[in-house]
Amino acid sequence: MSGPELPPELRGAYDTPQPDPSARRSGVSTGTRVLAIVIAAAVVLAAAGAGLAAGLGLLGGSDDSRGTDAGGVTAPASPAEPEEGATDAPSEGLAPYYSQSIDWADCGDGSGNLCGTLEVPVDYADPSGDSIEVAVLKVPAPADSRIGSLVVNPGGPGAPGTSYAAAGTNVFRPQLMDAYDLVGFDPRGTGSSDPVDCVSDSELDDFLAMDPDPDTDAEAQASVDALEDFFAGCVQNSDSLVGHVTTVETARDMDVLRAALGESTLDYLGASYGTKLGATYAELFPERVGRFVLDGAVDVSLSSRELSLGQAEGFERALTAYVTDCVENASGCFLGDTVDEGLQRIADFLAETDQNPLPTQDGRTLTEGNAFYGIITPLYVSDYWYLLTQGLQSAFQGDGTTLMLLADAYASRNTDGTYADNSAEAIYAINCLDDPASEPVSAIPGEMSDFLEASPTLGQVFAWGMLGCQGVQVTASEEAPEIDGAGAAPILVVGTTRDPATPYEWAQALADELESGVLLTRDGDGHTAYNSGNDCIDTTIEDYLIDGVVPDDGTTC
Repeated sequence: MSGPELPPELRGAYDTPQPDPSARRSGVSTGTRVLAIVIAAAVVLAAAGAGLAAGLGLLGGSDDSRGTDAGGVTAPASPAEPEEGATDAPSEGLAPYYSQSIDWADCGDGSGNLCGTLEVPVDYADPSGDSIEVAVLKVPAPADSRIGSLVVNPGGPGAPGTSYAAAGTNVFRPQLMDAYDLVGFDPRGTGSSDPVDCVSDSELDDFLAMDPDPDTDAEAQASVDALEDFFAGCVQNSDSLVGHVTTVETARDMDVLRAALGESTLDYLGASYGTKLGATYAELFPERVGRFVLDGAVDVSLSSRELSLGQAEGFERALTAYVTDCVENASGCFLGDTVDEGLQRIADFLAETDQNPLPTQDGRTLTEGNAFYGIITPLYVSDYWYLLTQGLQSAFQGDGTTLMLLADAYASRNTDGTYADNSAEAIYAINCLDDPASEPVSAIPGEMSDFLEASPTLGQVFAWGMLGCQGVQVTASEEAPEIDGAGAAPILVVGTTRDPATPYEWAQALADELESGVLLTRDGDGHTAYNSGNDCIDTTIEDYLIDGVVPDDGTTC
């Protein structure tokens, strides 16, 4: 049986260049699929041990004029030329880093993009010690319309920002690209920035395929053993940077990047985990905040358990929207006649796959873990719901090929068995350094009722995700701060009502937690809001970033 035709994003047609073709993994592709970039923006914090990784108009002028909203609030714009004080360092020891400039060079792939590196200290408490180079990529704006630099981050944590920026017109609208140089960087420990390495490619295949919902004590212990082996590998296969990949340290790197770009304030667009990174920056450097968009926001006040429960509810909400669309719009929905029947059919399928994994065309076997990733992947972009339909229909007929391809897209796995980047490993290294929370196997049954209430279809998977960071061998050198961003310019926090990975309630909370937070709501499906087909959202964000027009708090599109 031949598999259904997949869109170009899953066939690698939209590969985008990396700044360093000699990346860590042998056979690494030269780019990351657009869908994989979108998916990597998710902060999937649950079920590390069980195999669940705990996928933006008005044109601005050519000057650096500031815009104001109706209430007179000023949103600063980044300048076309370096401003006085842009390279002032927070401490004398950091002065050499803050005084550097990036030696931009053509990326050599015909795109016209510029590549370079930024030097940052491994440990900010010891700036005279070891340093690393952070990979940076710039998509230049036309000189006659450029107003400054916009640093972008796709989330993850672990997704390479160079690929995100290089995706250019597939991710950002022309209005934004005409106004700003788009600048993406691979956060420390990811992409081409001294990437952490925890397991081999084949071992990562096995890790991602693990049973996400153990049925026996032996299966639960296997999950714990896999976690311990994974984190031991992170230390054995990586250098000392593995203990310095926290969100706080990456936020400090962003301020060094701001200085190297010659900007006195940082203009920034972060998606999903990128909102946590942006909020952390706002806490550490409130006076350096320029125009900030935090899209698909994370509630930075929540515990690991609360984040997992929120995601369980978010994915259930998104899956329910998908099934509802099938029942109401299809002529005879293949999942059943009602939404409840459809959700139960999916739950039954996952249980069946646990007992009887499905063959695929490349010889691999679709396990329950792979099937879970294959199901949640299209929920990130509602335009790809049809892929979930095709994947489930094929799987119901005994062929797991399409769901496996979707799971591969989630993990940035290439067709030859290599991985396009280390995002599937870095997400654990970063999350577990930020918050090493974990629950013993004996505690999971007591969590089950809360998780099943949040997600009757997928709750067991998220409950077992509370195994979390068992076996992690390093600790953060700097404690994460409480975040309110006091003193920062207006920060635009964007949420989507049926976002599976970063539930809308998180955006509401982050907008409240930030003293200058302004909430913008997209009523819709899928992960993140910008460039998702809602012109009201797009123009509101672009008016803010390009002209400094701050929307009314609570604006809904």
